[in-house]
Amino acid sequence: MRTISTLGDLRGKRVLVRSDFNVPLKEGVITDDGRIRAALPTLKTLTDAGAKVVIMAHLGRPKGQVDPAFSLAPVATRLAELSGVKVTLASDVVGASATETVAGLSEGEIALLENVRYDARETSKVDEEREELAREYAKLGDAFVSDGFGVVHRKQASVYDIAKILPSAAGLLVLKEIESLSKVTGEPERPYGVVLGGSKVSDKLGVIANLLKKADMLFIGGGMAFTFLAAQGHSVGKSLLEEDQIETVKGYIAEAAERGVDLVLPIDVVVAPEFAADAPATVVKVDAIPDDQMGLDIGPESAKLFADKLAGAKTVAWNGPMGVFEFDSFAGGTRAVAEALSTGTMFSVIGGGDSAAAVRLLGFDENTFSHISTGGGASLELLEGKVLPGIAVLED
Repeated sequence: MRTISTLGDLRGKRVLVRSDFNVPLKEGVITDDGRIRAALPTLKTLTDAGAKVVIMAHLGRPKGQVDPAFSLAPVATRLAELSGVKVTLASDVVGASATETVAGLSEGEIALLENVRYDARETSKVDEEREELAREYAKLGDAFVSDGFGVVHRKQASVYDIAKILPSAAGLLVLKEIESLSKVTGEPERPYGVVLGGSKVSDKLGVIANLLKKADMLFIGGGMAFTFLAAQGHSVGKSLLEEDQIETVKGYIAEAAERGVDLVLPIDVVVAPEFAADAPATVVKVDAIPDDQMGLDIGPESAKLFADKLAGAKTVAWNGPMGVFEFDSFAGGTRAVAEALSTGTMFSVIGGGDSAAAVRLLGFDENTFSHISTGGGASLELLEGKVLPGIAVLED
């Protein structure tokens, strides 16, 4: 894969950088700046080299419309604070403000284009529309660095099409992500455990199918666990259930047994009458879930079972929380998995998205994990064995 060093001397050059600044906001305030901090090594490398850095990024889903609620203004402010470099925000994507802002850059300074998803062509399914926008991006730069791992699974103008126009390379974050995730998708050191959670089985069908061929242990938690429990014949009350996936899941259970994969399912769950932070929580065995209750976390016995088995793994990939970790009463399972990985000696990769958010919310030291991915969807597709277009376009 092409790296920044292959771009040659960058002093005075305008370098377009695709970053992932899709950070969570609450009343206009960034509540987790992890993705901005993850971008700093690449940006510092470029500014130290004397490049004029022009960042392309998105925030939320404005659906091709200019919406102040999705402005990158808070990101520009935080990026300047974290980097110690002047950051100028253009008021448009590729219009007069973008052109003027980039023209005014000095060596080692940063311009941030406004939310690229304000332009409907960015995410268009029509190749020609994306390519048209990419050519407009290209007028603002002399080279392109792809560093937004959270979007490399998307064929979008600022991710894929621009890389085919300008001299292009992977940024330090993307290289780190690929290197770390390759250790769990290639030839992992065994025993190899995979922990999957989150709400829906249907979101992870391809991942499960692929990992049943690779993993030694497969742990299932979160809302998706209830479809597995239903497939075993258990009543799951008001818990999240995908009835149309029960037969598929029965096939997975049979395949795991056939391949000798240790399929680890919850043996108890934390239930409540409703989805609410203050809902009264009760622990029940998986064969005793009341009809009027819903499961919102794996139970304490399950948490201990998962943690004990994970302690024996040499490699672990984790994607998806074990319960509704945002509510303290239903965070125990997610906390137990995070604790097992943070204190263990295994190579551990947390697959971005809600898993990464949970680790931070629950107060774990990020440095106690081998790697925390910045891209939930991208890491999931790598676990599924898919080719990511934003990575393939950077390969020689």
